[in-house]
Amino acid sequence: MYLQVAKQIEEAIFMNGFSEGDQVPSTTEISRQFHINPATVLKGMNILVSEEIIEKHRGLGMFVKKNAQERIRMKRQNEFFDDYVSGMVVEAQKLKLTEKQLIEMIERGYEKNE
Repeated sequence: MYLQVAKQIEEAIFMNGFSEGDQVPSTTEISRQFHINPATVLKGMNILVSEEIIEKHRGLGMFVKKNAQERIRMKRQNEFFDDYVSGMVVEAQKLKLTEKQLIEMIERGYEKNE
């Protein structure tokens, strides 16, 4: 559950729901809204603190850090590589596709989805 909290806040930041310097809702607000334990919410928020996406301002709450959106983008690009690209390359090698053939397939995919 705490991972879902972290992902939802991260997604809101990434999609411009919160900008740099904006205060994110408090653990109490989130726990009341979604009917979950405040400790669970805090655990999710602490993930984002450790990833330097939000920061605690003592007595004031949690705020979106400078360059948070770029940090999220870089994190997601790395996850995309690990989750999709690496496996795709392994499968392409099994199919005996050349790098050029794989790139052509990717380009075709981009053209198809424009």
